[in-house]
Amino acid sequence: MEHRSQAESALGGAAYGMLFVLGVVIGVVGGFTHAVRQLGPVPIAAIVWVLALFAVCLGAGKLMRGKLGAFMTAVGWLLVTMPFTLKLSAGDLVIADGAPGYVYLYGGLTAIVAAYLLSPSSEGGSWLLHGYPQKNSM
Repeated sequence: MEHRSQAESALGGAAYGMLFVLGVVIGVVGGFTHAVRQLGPVPIAAIVWVLALFAVCLGAGKLMRGKLGAFMTAVGWLLVTMPFTLKLSAGDLVIADGAPGYVYLYGGLTAIVAAYLLSPSSEGGSWLLHGYPQKNSM
């Protein structure tokens, strides 16, 4: 069993909280700028945001050495992006129908699932938190 001090536990909570905030920031900025650049029918900005989301989620999972890092970033992105797809009573819509919106939304969902699945299991502990080494008793 791994023992952690209160400071290490607080540091871990803060790290996961910041990953959540990073996902929120990616969701807000990406939601408003995913349709900015298009090369003909190809939504370049949406593709770049999807790749960035994948890289950040996978990097978070690998740096924290667990799927929870990728999951927290993905939850932050999802909590911002899903309300952006709802049409308001005034007719405002952030992520509209069309190629950029579909690529950003469905590509982003695919990216977070892929990053979660490619993240390592949480057996080794994170790079940020160092617990006591496990002792094998036979």
